[in-house]
Amino acid sequence: MKVVHVNAEAQRNACLARLCAEVYGQDAGLTPLVVFTGTCSVFFPQEAARLFAAVDAQGKPQALALLVLDEEGVGMTVTHACSLDQADAQQRLISELTLKAPLRVDVDSAEQEAFYQKSGIKRWFGGAGGKRIGLGARHPAKSVNELAPTLSLDEALILRRFKHDPKAFEQAKQAFLTGLDNFPTAL
Repeated sequence: MKVVHVNAEAQRNACLARLCAEVYGQDAGLTPLVVFTGTCSVFFPQEAARLFAAVDAQGKPQALALLVLDEEGVGMTVTHACSLDQADAQQRLISELTLKAPLRVDVDSAEQEAFYQKSGIKRWFGGAGGKRIGLGARHPAKSVNELAPTLSLDEALILRRFKHDPKAFEQAKQAFLTGLDNFPTAL
């Protein structure tokens, strides 16, 4: 398995649409569309997020991960990740990214923490609200106090725009559906 940075806009948008659909599922309301729209219109143009795929020998995507920069541009947080075909592909993708990027993960459960520990995240800190924060070996922070917040989308603003601008909503929905329809068989 090989890790590729999905950078070509059409492939990136298609992979992001699939990632959002996989992570949030069919009963998530507008959340997948909001994350997709904000990431495509804010994070990607500002180079504040990167999308990576684990591919097999034929280039077929096996797992996807979205990394978002922190406010200081030092670390990258795994905000969304999924396996597509092979159950362990996501773990292998995170393991590879841990070796190459200043990775951070925020988790809510012992199960998630165990998954990321198996993926190579070895340093753990207690965070706000009972969250646990894991850092890869390449992340420069030595304590939780040195961590800058991860950049975030103003999801309420995106939802308001959708509500007040039906044309923008239809364009975003169409871009999302086009992405899903055009998910690449190989990268």
